[in-house]
Amino acid sequence: MRFSLYLCLVLVILTTFDEKSFSLTDNQIKIICKKEKRKLPCIKSLQDKRSNLKNGNLIEIPVIPHQR
Repeated sequence: MRFSLYLCLVLVILTTFDEKSFSLTDNQIKIICKKEKRKLPCIKSLQDKRSNLKNGNLIEIPVIPHQR
């Protein structure tokens, strides 16, 4: 009984801490860069960051404040 409880607990922990990264889609990048004055450099930099993230490289993520 105890063994099955520990086994279930370990399986739940392992499934919740996956090393997956969710990157932006092309449409989300265009929506974010729509507000910028220079759209093409914004799109290019976000696409580069997305490819670095998919390759497993560390990236710097800027914090955009939420406006109401």
